[in-house]
Amino acid sequence: MRFLPIVTAIIVAAVLYGVVFERPALRALLGAKAPTPEAAAPAETAVPQTLDAAGHAAIDVVAIDSTAEAVDSAVVLRGRTEADRSVEVKAQISGLVISAPKPKGSFVSEGEVICEIDPGTRYADLEEARAQLAEAEISNTAAERLSKGGYTSETQAVAARAQLESARAAVARAETEIARLQIAAPFDGLLETDSAELGSLMQTGSACATVIRLDPVRLVGFLPETQVSQVETGAVARARLADGTVKEGRVSFVSRSADAATRTFRVDIEVPNPDVSVRDGQTAEIAIEVEGSRAHLVPQSALTLDDDGTMGLRTVDGENRVRFLPVKVLRDTAEGMLVTGLPDKVRIITLGQDYVTEGVEVAVHAPEDAS
Repeated sequence: MRFLPIVTAIIVAAVLYGVVFERPALRALLGAKAPTPEAAAPAETAVPQTLDAAGHAAIDVVAIDSTAEAVDSAVVLRGRTEADRSVEVKAQISGLVISAPKPKGSFVSEGEVICEIDPGTRYADLEEARAQLAEAEISNTAAERLSKGGYTSETQAVAARAQLESARAAVARAETEIARLQIAAPFDGLLETDSAELGSLMQTGSACATVIRLDPVRLVGFLPETQVSQVETGAVARARLADGTVKEGRVSFVSRSADAATRTFRVDIEVPNPDVSVRDGQTAEIAIEVEGSRAHLVPQSALTLDDDGTMGLRTVDGENRVRFLPVKVLRDTAEGMLVTGLPDKVRIITLGQDYVTEGVEVAVHAPEDAS
């Protein structure tokens, strides 16, 4: 009971294959015109066909004539925002903090005092060093006069000069200690942390506060090896942040050394941020403009795969025969896909491309005719 339907299905499949894919061989074998679509296959599986001028059957397809246009190419990657400068300001001397703390988020100007340390006896030490310097200057002057008159040895004169230089060094050390009592902002920026609390004891190396600069802000991404040669310093870049904000800047740095773990190359983009609306650490999708290329704008539905899984388009040559051409997608747009890899002028099948194969003869119709 089951044998007859199986045999029938095999016969129907063989007839369909011969009519669609082996028409020239069948015509040569039978010495007759190819059968009409209605005779070749059931109505529900028949492929539209048209007879050409020689009476041969051709499959109906819809195609468009496309001409390549110059478009701006872009390298797209994901990255993050990063403060242009960030530093943890630390104490160089020890002592109690005598200044009121500044809250995090405060704007500070370059040179503005963030933390101030109790001077203790440092001013007294400075006065003592200055007094010793005055004494050493007098002693050195006297020793030089006596040495010139031959009333003292050269060794004593040298010792006096050494004492004078030592006194001067002591004064310089005391003045430096006093200068370090005030810890100032190294540049204009924002406090990322509260400054040291009033009355806290700071040791040498203790953190006073962290200062960051967000104008300009830096976008950081990582380029794969295949794309790093396309990006140059000064190239225009645009970034879309997670909240939808779009920012534009220029490439300021492309690394010459790959990351050992990911084998990618760091790229920095400098973006103006006068209102500091962009924060440090936000996720961004970055598009960096590279040298333009010629591309075709095609409907996404026109893209197909060949037997090897290569993405491409089925086109029609001058003899109305199908040719498969592999393409590379540049990017997706609202109007369609921008692709490269095609001749400047080409006829692209947009409807019926999945029913034809390489070398098959087709009857081409314009999109308006199909509608």
